[in-house]
Order: sequence, then structure tokens, then C-alpha cells
Amino acid sequence: MSSANPASHIGGGGPNSGDLPEHVAIIMDGNGRWASARGLPRSVGHERGVEALRKTVKSAQQIGLSHLTVFSFSTENWRRPVAEVNALFGLLKAYVKRDLSRLHEEGVRVRVLGTRKGLPQDVSDLVKRAEETTEANDKFTLCIAFNYGGREEILRAAQAMTAAAIKGEISADDISEDSFASYLDTAGLPDPDLVIRTSGESRLSNFLIWQAAYAELVFMDVLWPDFNGDHLSEAISTFRQRERRFGGVTSGAA
Repeated sequence: MSSANPASHIGGGGPNSGDLPEHVAIIMDGNGRWASARGLPRSVGHERGVEALRKTVKSAQQIGLSHLTVFSFSTENWRRPVAEVNALFGLLKAYVKRDLSRLHEEGVRVRVLGTRKGLPQDVSDLVKRAEETTEANDKFTLCIAFNYGGREEILRAAQAMTAAAIKGEISADDISEDSFASYLDTAGLPDPDLVIRTSGESRLSNFLIWQAAYAELVFMDVLWPDFNGDHLSEAISTFRQRERRFGGVTSGAA
């Protein structure tokens, strides 16, 4: 099924009907398996994955989401063959070079989550340009988690907070969940309401493990290169059928 307007397929009637998630995060998984199933190089799967990303960003804007975060390259992905790692770097560069002007014109703010440590200088420079070019935009926020790992992010935040305490900029009494979150890569962003993972795997894989504490999780069997606006709408419909209690109870519950 395809649709020019993915929002038209979002069902309602559940506990969250009428409410769109403010922030959706996606673990884009299955590029390699998609390519292998077709006898193609893994690099082709990654290329098709970039096309799926373009479609998904457009669908998210049409649906009316305000924040989308995608997991593109993890700190663990360095274990992959050098040729594949270099291909992933190349795809990020190609995506930014091709799409940055359009995203900027559409009022999209681009943020790149993750450490810059270990990135080639040209990739680091491109990431910086994308963020600086779009930093004043406020119609839609696209976060790309690249060279990102949730535990590594928390460690960096703890180190930065410790350094601030040593300098006397903060005291032990200043440390709280909110103040700690301000040292994370996602500072200033709402926590994800919905985390989607494609390819049939059912784990977070070190993705937004602080921020996703109360996110609804939706695991889908579709491989990422085949993901489209209908799949995004389906995941949001599932989200809207869930009852979010955040550790509390529903009204009238015993």
C-alpha cells in the first residue's frame, strides 16, 4: 500500500487517539540482509537505506511530527570491515551534500548525535556545517545518531558534569535527572515517545538508553530499505493504541 499522504492511514480510537508522538526515534536495521537476500553487495543495501530515510523524513513532516531521530552508525559499527565503514561515511556525506539545502529551505534543523572522536576530518567538518547552517530552523528537527552509543553518551555526560563540578560551576546539590540530561547529546530535545526498530529484531542496541526510559517500543518485520510512510503510520497507530502510565495507574484502576 502506498499513499501520498501517510497521515491518512493513521488510525485512532485507542487511549492515545488524537495524540501524535512528539518525538519518534528509529533504529534503521536490515540494510545488509536486504542486499544479501537479493545477491547484492551490502553497500547497495545501505544506498537503498538512504532512499528509505529520505522518504521517511518526508512522511514524518507530512504526518505532523516535530522531531525524528534515526540511528545511522553506532560506536560498535567500527567493528565492521573497513570498506563498509568507509561506505557508510560516504553515504552520510552524500546525504548531507544532496539534501542539506532542501532541508534548510523546509525549515528543518539537523542535529548529529554522537562523538566526533575518530571521525575523518571531512566528515566532522560536514557535520558541523549541517548543524550550523540549520541551527535557527524550528519547523522540524532531524537528529542523526552517527558514531553514537548510548553508554558512551552517558559516560561523556558524566565526565563533563564531573569537570564542571571540579571547576566549581555546579555543586552536588545541583545534580538531578534534568541537570544531567542537559549534558547529553539530546539536550533541549523532548525524550522519544516512540522507538521503532525494523528488521524483526527486538532490542534497543545501545540506542537512546537514557532518553527511551518510557518510550513505547514497536518492532517491525520490514527491512529498512523497504520502510516507507505507510510503515511509519502503522507504527504510530500502534503507539496510539497504547496506554502510557509512566509508572502510575489509570484513573479508576484498583
